[in-house]
Amino acid sequence: MGAARIPDLDVLVVGAGLAGLRVATGLARRGHDVLLAEARPSLSASIRTTGIFVHRTLQDYTFPDGALGPPIRRMVLYPPGRRRPVELVSAREEFRVGRMGLIYEAAGEQALRAGVDLRLSTRYAGRAGGVCRLEGPRGDLDVRARYVVGADGARSRVARDLGLDRNRQLLVGAEEVYPIAPRPGSTPAFHCVLDPRLAPGYLAWVVEDGEHVHLGTAGYPTRFEGGLRRALEGLRADPPGLDGVRRTGPVEQRAGPIPVGGLLRRISGPDGLLVGDAAGAVSPLTAGGLDPCLRLSDRAVDSLDDALRGGGRGSAGGRGSLHGYDGRALRRRLTGRLGLRSVLAHLHPPWVYEAGFELLRTPAGRAAARAVLLHDQSFPLESRPRGAAL
Repeated sequence: MGAARIPDLDVLVVGAGLAGLRVATGLARRGHDVLLAEARPSLSASIRTTGIFVHRTLQDYTFPDGALGPPIRRMVLYPPGRRRPVELVSAREEFRVGRMGLIYEAAGEQALRAGVDLRLSTRYAGRAGGVCRLEGPRGDLDVRARYVVGADGARSRVARDLGLDRNRQLLVGAEEVYPIAPRPGSTPAFHCVLDPRLAPGYLAWVVEDGEHVHLGTAGYPTRFEGGLRRALEGLRADPPGLDGVRRTGPVEQRAGPIPVGGLLRRISGPDGLLVGDAAGAVSPLTAGGLDPCLRLSDRAVDSLDDALRGGGRGSAGGRGSLHGYDGRALRRRLTGRLGLRSVLAHLHPPWVYEAGFELLRTPAGRAAARAVLLHDQSFPLESRPRGAAL
């Protein structure tokens, strides 16, 4: 008997987070044959992101009913001693916390309706000779894809197999999420604690939107005194903004790496490309990744669709080129934020943060804080037409 035939695909997408689901669905809607492999048994399992959507995303994309928490217009910044915090209040909705399990499940249903071959509990085991091996509940499967998309997170194996850049600068974060009893008259708020003892090089946060609490911290892994778990315990013992809050359900634990080195330079090659965390598509300053994820994924769909139809400068196998999907140009537009990230990476003593807060209390300091935290320039890509479905 001859060897089993290896199925041919247009695109193999590895990872069914927000980026992978969006790319797979967008390509399937344009008529391409797409397989989406996800190692988790459920799209709503093992969620890692806090799920904070910023104003610009809320303006440009629509969400499933019930997928967003109440609007948050109030942000409170705390120095290490928690004394005299700086409060920023906006007239518009600046943030809303996504119910990410619901969002992922709805996106999965859209992917299936579009014709995506979605394989859960299926692990990408590597690529050799143009053939990708997948390990799933029904045994191993070898597939040959014209392009491979790495949507497999900050430590992307696809990036390695395609010879593309990989994230080198990572934070680690952990978070607890739980539902709370309604508090009539309370104002949803985003509390941020800048304290190198709790969150070295980043911040600790408590987001309370009247329905849920998200309590977490992140920082450089080698600089936590006593480890990440101890820092989270310290925040839990004295959380800002939770006076009178009563938990009404189980606590969900989330954790994972966060790339903050900026968008990688080489995010595409002859055989595929990277999106989401795999591409470093996270704000190097705020570590916000959902808006960059959506916008870069839309760019990836356009580039892959053009290449699959033979556009651009052709390459081997009758494929078009992905030369237009290049992180270098976009990265240059993040220079300011990369510089500020470098400053934060080298700030150690708490007194430095306390001195910085004295500046934040001035009119110029408040204006600078608003420009960084309450703005419309999350990622240097043009918006889709307003109302694009998530």
